[in-house]
Amino acid sequence: MGSILYTRNLSKAFGGIHACDNIDLDVERGKITALIGPNGAGKTTLFEIVSGLQTPDTGSVHFKEQNITKVKDYKIAKLGIARTFQHVRLFKNLELKHHVEFALNNDDEPFWKNIFKKTEISEEHIRKVFEKVGLDKRTDTLAHNLSYGQRKLLDLAIALAKPHDLLMLDEPVEGVTPMLREQIKGILQKEKKAGKTILLIEHDMNFVSEVADTVYVLAQGKIIAKGKPQDVLKDKKVLEAYLGE
Repeated sequence: MGSILYTRNLSKAFGGIHACDNIDLDVERGKITALIGPNGAGKTTLFEIVSGLQTPDTGSVHFKEQNITKVKDYKIAKLGIARTFQHVRLFKNLELKHHVEFALNNDDEPFWKNIFKKTEISEEHIRKVFEKVGLDKRTDTLAHNLSYGQRKLLDLAIALAKPHDLLMLDEPVEGVTPMLREQIKGILQKEKKAGKTILLIEHDMNFVSEVADTVYVLAQGKIIAKGKPQDVLKDKKVLEAYLGE
């Protein structure tokens, strides 16, 4: 099917630390690709470069055959990339429906300018967004009244609500209950079945082996292995770098 997203010779250093060192990443259309690796391996930096929050020192990022290396983050989102963050970013004193309204605002402006604009989104549409992830909450609930797991689901709902061709998830099952983990796994599998492409960072190796088609392993900013989960997770280099064995 070909790659919807790829990077070539991508590098980013902070002082003397090479967060990303000559990264070549290919994300195949309609598949789930996972990035794994120890803390400080460069996974989040790579995510931030792809989504326009960081600019690489060298190399390029291509999405749907377009070079997006220096494109602003909100413009990248409008090209069809939606993402979540490891630490859920919500406005605690705003109703849940307003979070979805902001996500669906189609103005070609940065997010902060859209906060003060009125977006006409029906109550029924917002409820359907919540139903998609199994978030059983009234749309007028304040974000600070959500549990940790519910905040994770809202973050995922917001990403899914935006028109997207690529969904980027930063540790979607970190710290959640086993039941919610299975729920999120089911959501991702449904997205894949619907033809969506997913790129995720995750530390839960069992989760990765259950959902991913391809796994890339990063260590000290470099890709040290890539392939099918069952092969990569047995690789001696991966066990040494990631599991400390």
